[in-house]
This record gives sequence, structure tokens and C-alpha cells, in this order.
Amino acid sequence: MRSFLDAVTFLTRLPLPVDHRRTPDLARASAWFPVVGALLGAGLLLSVLLLSTWTSPLVAAVLVVTLEIVVTGALHLDGLADLADGSGGADRASRLRIMKDHAVGAYGTAAVVLALLLEVALLASLPIPGQGVPGLGAVPLLADAPGWLVVALAGAAAWSLSRAAMLLVARTLRYARDEGTGRRVVEGLTTGTTVLASLVPVGLCLLLGMAGVAMLVGALAGAVLVGGLAQRLLGGSTGDVLGATAQVALLGALLGLAVTL
Repeated sequence: MRSFLDAVTFLTRLPLPVDHRRTPDLARASAWFPVVGALLGAGLLLSVLLLSTWTSPLVAAVLVVTLEIVVTGALHLDGLADLADGSGGADRASRLRIMKDHAVGAYGTAAVVLALLLEVALLASLPIPGQGVPGLGAVPLLADAPGWLVVALAGAAAWSLSRAAMLLVARTLRYARDEGTGRRVVEGLTTGTTVLASLVPVGLCLLLGMAGVAMLVGALAGAVLVGGLAQRLLGGSTGDVLGATAQVALLGALLGLAVTL
């Protein structure tokens, strides 16, 4: 239970009764990252479903993305902004230095704005205001499932995939800095933990049939894109790289879902 609470407090800003004086074991807590992502995603897409009964899908999507930022503290958007800014550096040392700077440059601002616009557009385009979701109802396991349950599963899969993608990059690449928050995840993560954590998003994707496969492919493509860029520019990963991976993988998963539906 302690590892789960560590995962929640690291990935969200939810006030939990934990001892903040204790240094969390993020390597052990990382096994719970996809579970936390699944709970978050299910809640967010159900919020879109609820709000869409009172307002337009676009307004509902904007409100839910705003809620996501509040709950997560824009943790992954910050990583995306830092990586985008760092990509403008002349060499590895300058890129790492730029990424550590708290100021956000033009590249980082553009990356965050585009990511938010795309997420809002994808959420608004999903056919979730009705009682069912076309394309998912044909899956035998979901043929008789109520619309809200299908929506919750889709949200759980997307956000769970994004958090699992972080672990895939962390396990694949070495840590690029001498110190940093991400170091505890990258160097403490094991193959067993990575595989165990992946069972949750993979299982959710299997429940969603072809839509789930498309989400899985989209998330993997996002992880490969960010991981490959980080390896080329930095020679490894950092906490910012992992955050950027989560954000891009989420967009890839939602894109896969939107295209399928």
C-alpha cells in the first residue's frame, strides 16, 4: 500500500495522509504508475461523458483537460516543455543545462500549446456523449456493456498506457544526468517490474479489441519517438524525458482510439 500511495503522490497533487519527510521509493512505486494512470483516465473520460450532457463536447473537453492539469500539477507537460526547449541546444551539455532551467522558451511553449490543443481536439472528437461508443460495442466482451463502462475502460487504457510508456523508456535508456528525480526510477527499475506494470494497460487494451490495439500502437509510437529523440540529443533519459514520454504516449493512445472510432 505504501508503494501505491507513493505512486499517487508522485503522479498527482491529491492530498493524501503520507509522511512527506520520507523519501519515496519510486523504483518500487513505479509498478503502480499504470494503475494510477488507469484510475485517473477513467475518471477523466467519465467526466467528459457527464459534462457532455450539459454542454458541448468541445467545452467538456476543455474543462476536463483543465481538471487533469490541476490534478497532475502539469507534471508531464513540464517535461515536454523542457525537452522541447533543450532540443534547441548546440550540444548534449547545453541541452541538459537548458532543460534544467526553470524558464520556458519558445519551443517549450509551442510544444505545450500544441499538445493541449491536440488533446482537447481528440477528446472532443470521441463519440462518447451517447449511450454507446461505435466500434467498441462490436467487441464480444463489451457487446452488452453500458456506454459509461466502455468510456471508463477507454480512458483507463489511454492514461494507463501513457504511464507504462514512461517505464519502457526508463528501462531502455540509461540516465543522462549525474543526479535528478528520474534517476531513482531509471536505475532502480527492473525488467520484472516493467513487465508487471505493463499487464494493466495491455489487459485493458485487449478488452477494447481493435480500438485497444490501435491505442497500444499509438502509445508505443509515442514512446519510441520521444525515446529515440532523447537518445540522439541527450544520450539517455531524464525525468523530463519520462514526463514528455507520458504526454506524447497519451496523445498517441487517444489518436489511435479516435481513428478507430
